[in-house]
Amino acid sequence: MAILMAVALFTVSFGYLAGLLPVVAGLFLLGFANGAWDVAMNVQGAIVEQLAGRSIMSRFHAGWSLGTVAGALAGAVMVALGVPVTAHLTATALIVGVSVPAASRAFVPDRADGDATAGRAVARISALAAWREPRTLMIGVFVLAFAFAEGTGNDWISVAVIDDYHAPPAVGTLVFAAFLIAMTTGRWCGPPLLDRYGRVRVVRSLAVVAVAGLMLFVFGPSILAAFAGVLLWGAGTALGFPVGMSAGADDPGRAASRVSVIASVGYCAFLGGPPLIGFLADHNTVRTALIAVAVLLALATVTASAIRRPAGLPDSG
Repeated sequence: MAILMAVALFTVSFGYLAGLLPVVAGLFLLGFANGAWDVAMNVQGAIVEQLAGRSIMSRFHAGWSLGTVAGALAGAVMVALGVPVTAHLTATALIVGVSVPAASRAFVPDRADGDATAGRAVARISALAAWREPRTLMIGVFVLAFAFAEGTGNDWISVAVIDDYHAPPAVGTLVFAAFLIAMTTGRWCGPPLLDRYGRVRVVRSLAVVAVAGLMLFVFGPSILAAFAGVLLWGAGTALGFPVGMSAGADDPGRAASRVSVIASVGYCAFLGGPPLIGFLADHNTVRTALIAVAVLLALATVTASAIRRPAGLPDSG
């Protein structure tokens, strides 16, 4: 998938010179590669977590958060230096296409039994069966709620600060940066809490923290309240997505199929979230529209019991 992503980036970087269709094709391949890659890396992360015997998945996702910040900063630098988009995307394609396949050589096996034929048979059966498993679907809804909270923050915090708080664009960027910093910090510091108090208790408590931050951001009287609100919002949503992925991979034999279902359900938030908030904002304000995030986080607290480890596996939740 990393190689396919590199091809997709090359297609986009040169395709725009020929028209719209090559760009659309390249972006389709980019999304396909990213989605499959996401499932694969979460399965690998869960296996490493299980071998380590402690909760470390959220730290892998902290790496993802750092990557988003690094990518944004790199893009800003490229724009400031006047580097052509073709050169920028080509360099990114080369880095991804070479470094990821090389790094993956050090990954642990996806299955411990070494029976590749049996492994493929199990995967074929469970890929369909996973869509009929109530626990897997409940985890998907749980992840969807937290993904919606995370994605909405990424898409709308700066807009809300600029439009509703009437702050300069630079301040809107700083508030958004505070959200990313809080989320990254929460993901890095979360494992000891998960190991000590368990998944369900921690994520339910953090959902309450996130809702408190949202309410402060929505109804706060000043830009300082907005800063405080996004810090709570970011920290409160930090562990939902990675914990959901860990829960989906509790059984290594069915991890790939279950994680793929959970990711498919959860990604609906990234697809439907921005237009939903935009629709609500058109009828009121962006800040008021963000109340929808609090509603979904309340749903996450209800479905959080699904992330508890099943009977027969070590239980930390």
